[in-house]
Amino acid sequence: MQLRVPAPPEPPAQGGGRAERRRSARPSARMRAERAARRLLALFGPLAPYVRRLAPYLRRLAPYVRRLKPVYPRPGRTGWRRWVPSWRQWLGGFLSSVGLLGAFLVTAYAMTDIPSNLNTYATQQDNVYFWSDGTPMARTGWVQRQAMPLKDIPQDVRWAVLAAENETFYSDPGISMRGITRALWQTVGEGYTAGGSTITQQYVKNVYLNQNQTVTRKFTEAMIALKLDNKMSKDKILEGYLNTSWFGRGTYGIQRAAQAYYGKDVGKLNVSEAAMLAGLLKGAGLYDPTLGKANHQRAEERWKWILDRMVKIHKLTPQERAKYTTFPEPLKSNPLYNTGEQSDYLVELASQYAKKAGGLTDQQFDLGGYQIYTTFDRKREKDLTDAVTQARKQAKRDHQAQAKDAHYGAASVAADGRILAVYGGPDHRTQGYNESNAATVPAGTAFLPFVYAAGLEHGVHKTRGGPATPVTPDSVYDGNDNIPVMTPEGPYWDRSGKRILTRNDGHTSYGQITLRRALAQSVNTPFMQLGMDTGLDTVRQTAESAGLLPDTLGPQVPALSLGSSTPSAIRMASGYATFAADGTHTEPYSVRRITRNGAPVALNTPRPERAVGAETAREVTEALTDSFRAAHPAAAATRPGAAGKAGTTQDDTAAWYAGTADSVSTAVVVYRMDLSKSLEPLPLQGLAGTPADSVPYRLWSAAMGLD
Repeated sequence: MQLRVPAPPEPPAQGGGRAERRRSARPSARMRAERAARRLLALFGPLAPYVRRLAPYLRRLAPYVRRLKPVYPRPGRTGWRRWVPSWRQWLGGFLSSVGLLGAFLVTAYAMTDIPSNLNTYATQQDNVYFWSDGTPMARTGWVQRQAMPLKDIPQDVRWAVLAAENETFYSDPGISMRGITRALWQTVGEGYTAGGSTITQQYVKNVYLNQNQTVTRKFTEAMIALKLDNKMSKDKILEGYLNTSWFGRGTYGIQRAAQAYYGKDVGKLNVSEAAMLAGLLKGAGLYDPTLGKANHQRAEERWKWILDRMVKIHKLTPQERAKYTTFPEPLKSNPLYNTGEQSDYLVELASQYAKKAGGLTDQQFDLGGYQIYTTFDRKREKDLTDAVTQARKQAKRDHQAQAKDAHYGAASVAADGRILAVYGGPDHRTQGYNESNAATVPAGTAFLPFVYAAGLEHGVHKTRGGPATPVTPDSVYDGNDNIPVMTPEGPYWDRSGKRILTRNDGHTSYGQITLRRALAQSVNTPFMQLGMDTGLDTVRQTAESAGLLPDTLGPQVPALSLGSSTPSAIRMASGYATFAADGTHTEPYSVRRITRNGAPVALNTPRPERAVGAETAREVTEALTDSFRAAHPAAAATRPGAAGKAGTTQDDTAAWYAGTADSVSTAVVVYRMDLSKSLEPLPLQGLAGTPADSVPYRLWSAAMGLD
């Protein structure tokens, strides 16, 4: 037979009507079919491997499925029996439902992806700061959490949690169908939420999803849990769960829970304490025994149940269980410290140093998990803070008008650079800057030891460009008041054409005086001339090598030798510590060790460097010892090795005391400044006491343990 193929329709003319052009612009049926096929392929493409595997079985079932095709009303039946399905139809309906459900679950599983990012809140941890003796000092961060490797969590602690929450954890597929069914029934059918999750599901909820109790969230949780169980080891899942679960008292994770409830690390928990903490996972608000009698009763019952459960699953012997008959009472409150008042200043110093020395970005540090072991001495910090607090109260009684503008900065630094204590202000939350680290007021005569050290170390030049002449502590200088400052060419004239004269406190003249005695008695005129003879650039270099920062050193004019520089209390203490360390300087540091979740973080710790010769340092220390003995003979008798001197300014805007004892240097400064009006210091007007009863000295002696 010959087929007649009709000719294809002619294309419409280019100039056809509007309706014809609209019809031609519509997609053809073939194009629509192709688009639909592509959509179906994209939707069901992931199922292709599963369909290929099931194809042989589906072909075998096809004849039986055709026989199960329902025919309604049923032939050969009368009355209501015509509408009752046969057993084949019941079976077909059941198998069809199971098949559809299976296809749905397979599709859902194939299309569910494990989220690439964890919840930010689930990964954020706190940073914890420790005193030099290893006890907690402060913590920062939005959450109390510290992740711990599973190897550092004892087996008894792990199995206490598993006995309480999911004893089949190591054998289940990541979900519990029985638990899910029960939870869905109670959520949908009875209108309230319930548990029923495995530990894998709870971990998924903690780190990938939210805490909303809905059917959709529950189903997504189960799908992710199944996939996670196939891709991640059980130990890693358990580790993640133990580090992200809520235990009450503001804590997340078993490590912080151990510290919050028992004041110890998780590695030191016994099985009884672990069972109590495991009970909190059911709901800390109901099982924290310190929140009331009802809570205590529930907590004790659950504690017993968990221990018995551990016996049942063979993780605890009956003999071991018999040892634990008394409920392990937790601490009444969380001992993990928040920052406040002085500890804020310490945290500020330590965090700045930790990021710099550890090479950490702000983002890395803010993510948390760091343990910062500081150099701060708890007792010294308390003694210093108590002394300044008392001085503030005394100032308000004796100098009410001046006390409102009073500022006190203090720091203690060891000869090896460790910052042991600081006083930064009354409260960091109301005064956001650190007095101990502020470069605000001149050092005055507290700067003289650096001029003395420069002269002893480098000698003096009596002629321009000539050789240096050695200087010793017994070198004699003119100690009279109101004498001109000399250069090799004659008197020194400033830029305004005025001849510069040197003046002593109280306009006292001392005649010819040795440098050692001049330092002990704080005579200005010899050191102003010594600075010129040594070279002001050499004085600057010596002060910088000893520990003072370059940007706080005064202009290179004769006043530099009389303390126009503005070092902070920390830097002044560090400079004096250089002399106590036989002339070696170590940059002050506040952190000795950092770990993150127990793993060490590389830290760039400063190393000692030679600033001045050992003999020079000893000569400076001896002169400071003479100064201390002359001003405070009673204290010197009880502490023979103490050395120090007062520092005053000609305009009475700052009072200092700096000195060393037992390889520790402390510097204290008192000044006035109305920050609401200006950054210019104001006259002290008696606020710092008298030379015989100096407030800076009293604070210094308290910090050094001399009073």
